[in-house]
Amino acid sequence: MKQSFTILLFILLLTNCKKQPEIGLITEKAIVVSARKEASKIGADILKKGGNAFDAMVATELALAVAFPYAGNIGGGGFMVYRKNNGEIGALDYREKAPLAATKDMYLDSLGNVIPDKSTLGAMAVGIPGTVAGVFATHQKFGTLPMKEIIQPVIDLAKKGVVVTQKQEKRLIKHTPGFRKANSKKILLDNNWKKGDTIKYISLAETLTRIQQNGRDEFYKGETAKTLAKFMQENGGIITEEDLATYEAKWRTPIVFTYDDLKIISMSPPSSGGICLAQIMNAIEPYDLAAYGHNSTKSIQVITEAERRAYADRSHFLGDPDFVNIPKETLISKTYSSSRMESFSFDKATSSNTISHGSITFSESNETTHYSIVDQFGNAVSVTTTINAAFGSKLYCSELGFFLNNEMDDFSSKPGTPNMFGLVGAEANKIEPKKRMLSSMTPTIIEKNGNLFMVVGTPGGSTIITSVLQTILNVHEYNMGMQEAVNQPRFHHQWLPDDIKMEPNGFSENIKNELKALGYILDETNSPVIGKVDAILVLPDGRLEAGADHRGDDTAVGF
Repeated sequence: MKQSFTILLFILLLTNCKKQPEIGLITEKAIVVSARKEASKIGADILKKGGNAFDAMVATELALAVAFPYAGNIGGGGFMVYRKNNGEIGALDYREKAPLAATKDMYLDSLGNVIPDKSTLGAMAVGIPGTVAGVFATHQKFGTLPMKEIIQPVIDLAKKGVVVTQKQEKRLIKHTPGFRKANSKKILLDNNWKKGDTIKYISLAETLTRIQQNGRDEFYKGETAKTLAKFMQENGGIITEEDLATYEAKWRTPIVFTYDDLKIISMSPPSSGGICLAQIMNAIEPYDLAAYGHNSTKSIQVITEAERRAYADRSHFLGDPDFVNIPKETLISKTYSSSRMESFSFDKATSSNTISHGSITFSESNETTHYSIVDQFGNAVSVTTTINAAFGSKLYCSELGFFLNNEMDDFSSKPGTPNMFGLVGAEANKIEPKKRMLSSMTPTIIEKNGNLFMVVGTPGGSTIITSVLQTILNVHEYNMGMQEAVNQPRFHHQWLPDDIKMEPNGFSENIKNELKALGYILDETNSPVIGKVDAILVLPDGRLEAGADHRGDDTAVGF
């Protein structure tokens, strides 16, 4: 009897000592989760005033331009996927475009080689910004509060300033040499800022005030447009007033597919996100991942092999649908994905050389930002926005108070040559005037049994698609909560280079050794962070749980 009691006590102690999964912020009605607390709070405050998710989208997007200039912006672009409370779905493309003077070979020298830095640093790297057009298009279609009321707290934040975090200090130190290289004058962020300092964005506040007063056309046809075009020309760029005046955001039909009892709604081209996500999930659906176990050797094998094939197709088929015919229905069909997996075996790794050819270098990036919103009315938006690299082209317009994107690098500067994220492009993504460049951004909304279930997305360059995928699987296959799902270590394969990127210290030596024995090449050196997921889960009782990624300063705010 005594022995039985001792064993029971030991079991109870062991159970109590087991680390319990973290639970994210849980709210009754509404929630905003983004890369900075300041932006999430401004978005949530708009909801508290009676605004809807689309009003909060405008506020959060613009607030990120102030609080998170690393990736938040009015000098870039993005994608939104939405689901209204009546089940209506849609997508908005406010991706940047190539200027009218852009040419296919604009980044090549006389020998046909890519000129270093030309598509990534300075004025020649900049695509026509779409963010301001995007927020006004969203508000015009779905907004309920006056635009002036939505923008005012963002202006106030810019004037008051934003406190530098430890992570932001590190980013500023890292990228200051790039600022100096791209800018001839001293700029706002070239000031040796430290954790705890407050940065005020006075010029940006003035720009936002003009937009507040004069509307969308202020950025594309007004004083701001004239100042921006002049600045671009003076710094060697090719964007003109005509480029700005003719820019339009575009409503798109999202990519929709099923996985078990889930309905996945994701972004359509010129984002590759939805199609690649569909291909990967279709390919892995027949396999029993739950039985294999979370981040087990067999699960990693199946997911890696599906990713390998989807990224190979991404390179060849995808581009701006206004310029390229994309075999969308075939690519997202379960039959096609099944045929692509016929060469997969659990016995050994597939070589990417058997799927395509090339030796490609990889550059990890997390220099985009995502936010997810569910409002008190049941509307949901998933938005990913970017200026591409950290602080974009590093080119800062001090008169207007914001950084410009370097989105032109997302085109194929030279088909077959990788961009800064190691992604290989083909003719479908070649540079053409007024064309939108291919993207990996994957804002996604998920229904279960006809009801809103999950809102998810992430930054991370080429790792965006795979980070979204693993977060969905963590909830659906492995029964995790939202924060727990976001916290899990992640891995990534993108066809070329032929290796599995893994977050360091996230996977057991046993798993890694088993993968190596099967012929997989592992790389933990280039992958300190794979994605920074911000997501929302609708719990069985109707409450909302946020997953705010601790890999950044990400924060959820709601009520």
